[in-house]
Amino acid sequence: MGSRWIVAGPRQAWQSTRLLLLLPVLLIVVITVAAIRSPPDVHLGPTLVIAPALTPSFAGPRTTALVGALAVAAQVVIGVFHGGLISANHIVQIVTLTLLSVIVVVYCALRDRRRAQLAQVRSVAEAAQHVLMWPLPEQIGPLRIASLYLAAEDEAQIGGDLYAVTRSADQVRVLIGDVRGKGLAAIGEAALLLSAFRESAHRDISLPELAALLEQSVTRNAADLDSSEEADERFATALLIEIPDRDPITRMTSCGHPPPLLLSPGHAVTDPSLHPSPPLGVRGTAASEHTLDVFSFEPGDTLLLYTDGVTEARDARRRFYPLADRVAQWTDSSPEALIHHVRRDLLAHAGGRLGDDAALIALHRTPAVHRRPHHGVLGHGSAQA
Repeated sequence: MGSRWIVAGPRQAWQSTRLLLLLPVLLIVVITVAAIRSPPDVHLGPTLVIAPALTPSFAGPRTTALVGALAVAAQVVIGVFHGGLISANHIVQIVTLTLLSVIVVVYCALRDRRRAQLAQVRSVAEAAQHVLMWPLPEQIGPLRIASLYLAAEDEAQIGGDLYAVTRSADQVRVLIGDVRGKGLAAIGEAALLLSAFRESAHRDISLPELAALLEQSVTRNAADLDSSEEADERFATALLIEIPDRDPITRMTSCGHPPPLLLSPGHAVTDPSLHPSPPLGVRGTAASEHTLDVFSFEPGDTLLLYTDGVTEARDARRRFYPLADRVAQWTDSSPEALIHHVRRDLLAHAGGRLGDDAALIALHRTPAVHRRPHHGVLGHGSAQA
């Protein structure tokens, strides 16, 4: 069945193009007949330019050139019936229509070339996305997961925001972060931080110790990413979360990252009070300087992680997006439905375009059941609907 759809798609598109092609051809016929039957002082020939101008909206340069040639031929026929081709007026109309048709064909060719380039950019972005950030599972340990990534730059699907998940024998660790900058320029730092997390998160160390390892990696490799003066200004915020399988709690260590929102059934939203340390890469913070905060995380609760691209999105009046107030109406929703509601509401608030990359993860704690242990690290860059 899959191959049948692959063949049917182009065939249907070609049939649709053939039907639309009838419109400019019909226009040429109608204008030509009307011009031949009209008095000599009524000049309808110039309106033939509508046909080649209309064709690029549904066809390529070859079809547009064919329609333009038909329009020029029709102008010649009109000239023959109205005093012959020696008339200066008819010669000017023919030459003008020819030039305009050529311009339209050139525009159509440039447009198709631009589309091909954009398609290639999208393909490269998708490949980079899957290499850099791996898709999150729908279920891992006691958690149901849904995620969203919205890149601020046009034609980009990844940028400076990042997140990943790792599973050990009896707990889940989550990283969400935001490197300085946005879009494609921030991919190097994001890749560096993700690699450091994937390498160290499985180790039997505390979250403050893990944060110190990430700090060392970011500081050690910052100069390799950029030798300019901005190398000293590179930093990243990060939130590390550890969720045990059996204990109804969550442990958090924040490196300058916004705190998550805890959504409980019944429209209850809690903003855990974290004790953040400076962002990674600012001043080489040691493990002893990172704080471990512990909060209740009961079955049925949902933990919503986000980057500042969400809360700093502005509307037409320059007002920030009130995330906590908006999600209060969706506390009983599934993780997938919650992310869908926030995405739609956020884009509506920002007028359809964000000024910074934005990432969201919804972690819903399900009742404890016996599950087969799953080891490994997973991460994700975008779930676009």
